Parts: sequence; structure tokens; C-alpha cells
Amino acid sequence: MAAPQVAPAAAAAGPSAGLPPTPARGDFYWLRSFAAGGVAGCCAKTTIAPLDRVKILLQAHNRHYKHLGVIATLRAVPQKEGYLGFYKGNGAMMIRIFPYGAIQFMAFDQYKKLIKKELGISGHVHRLMAGSMAGITAVICTYPLDMVRVRLAFQVKGEHKYTGIIHAFKTIYTKEGGLPGFYRGLIPTIVGMAPYAGFSFFTFGTLKSVGLAHAPDLLGKPSFDNPDVLVLKTYVNLLCGGIAGAIAQTISYPLDVTRRRMQLGAAVAFTTYEFMKQFLHLN
Repeated sequence: MAAPQVAPAAAAAGPSAGLPPTPARGDFYWLRSFAAGGVAGCCAKTTIAPLDRVKILLQAHNRHYKHLGVIATLRAVPQKEGYLGFYKGNGAMMIRIFPYGAIQFMAFDQYKKLIKKELGISGHVHRLMAGSMAGITAVICTYPLDMVRVRLAFQVKGEHKYTGIIHAFKTIYTKEGGLPGFYRGLIPTIVGMAPYAGFSFFTFGTLKSVGLAHAPDLLGKPSFDNPDVLVLKTYVNLLCGGIAGAIAQTISYPLDVTRRRMQLGAAVAFTTYEFMKQFLHLN
């Protein structure tokens, strides 16, 4: 019979002869990478949570802190609300990180294939377009959590409108027009992603090219894949990425302020048009 003949062949080929183990290992690796990225993101966001809350309070001109600067607000928050006041809204951010990362990761792969197949574009432009579209997709899907986070972070002790994440979801849904209420400020968010991604990508590429051209021995090292190609050293790569991100964030910052004010709805009732009129002194 055929079965007794196949069994010895399979046994001789060893445990790696079957196909299932490879996908299983691949899936496990993806899960490990996703979990590691999510945990790292949670740690990073928790570390900068105090500065992030101060930014929200000052962007939207909270009446208790609008007359203060960054340093003064960092001192005033623990005095008024305790040190845990720095972490208001951080829970919603922690919940948002994992679905945001998963959606962005999967969407990037799909958009990359689609762009290459339909438009025939590859290289840096290909990755930039796919990355921007994946980022927009992830933002749209997880935007309600960002909305809730901002509402919770804007609250000051003794003036709580929302008691927690679930209560904030219920209140916004019932009092602000259902699902559309969760998407206040989405347009400036999406519009702001284009200059942010563009300037970040351009600045990083420029710094990398200039650095490797003028100081290859100091800033560069051979690539693992191709020793003939120079890449930036790890610390230089981080430095260039930080500078590029700071420049891109500065350029797109007015739209970020618009988004925050619109997300807060009745607290600071601005539309994109009204805020930009004020920002450009067109009143």
C-alpha cells in the first residue's frame, strides 16, 4: 500500500520536512515582534505622558494652566492634582497602542503590494506612500480612543465630566451625535500627516546623505547585508531620526493644535476654519 512507503520517506526527511512548522514559526515571530513593539510603545508613551498632558493642557488653553509656561505647568500639575495627574488619559493611550500597531503593520504590507501592482512604483516613494496610507488607516480606526484620551487628559481635579474610559465613550456617543462625535478633528489630523511624513522623510534622507558623504568614517559603518554599502551607526541613526521628527512636528504643529481643540468639542468649540482664521490673524 502507498501509506507504508510514504511514512519512511517522511521520517527520513526529518522533522522539518512538513510545511506547517514554518508558518507556525513565522506566526510566532510576528506575534513576538508585535508584543515587543507594543510593550516598548507603552513604556515610551508612559515615560513622556507628563509632557504629553502638559502639551494638551496648553494647546487647548485649559483655564487653570493657560497663563503658565511648560516648566510652570509641570510644577503646577502635581501641586493641584498630585503626581498621578500627569497620567490622566494614559490608560486610553495604552489600549490604543496595540490595535494601532497591528492595523498599521498589516495595512502597510497590503498598500505596498497594491501600489507596486497598480501603479508600478517602487523604492523610497513606494514605501513613503504605503507608510502614509497605513498611518492614515490606523489613525482612522483608532481615532475614538485618541479622542477619549484627550478628553480625559484635559480634565482637572474637581471638575471631572468623565469618570473613566467607558463613561467617556458612552457620554460622547449619547450627547455628541453618535459615531461622528468621536471623529472631531479628523480632517486636520489627516492633512497634518502629509507634511509630517514628507518633511520627516526628506530631512532624515538629507541628513543621512550629507553625513555619509562628509564623514563616512565617523558616522557610517558597513551594512550587514552588503559590506560595500555604508549605513549610519545606530546612535547617529537615532539622532537623525530625532532631528527629522522634531522639524516635521514643528512644521505640522498648527494642525496638531487644531485637532486638539476640535477634539475637546464644547470645551473649546472651534472648527478647523475658525481656528486657522485666528492663527493667521484673519479675524
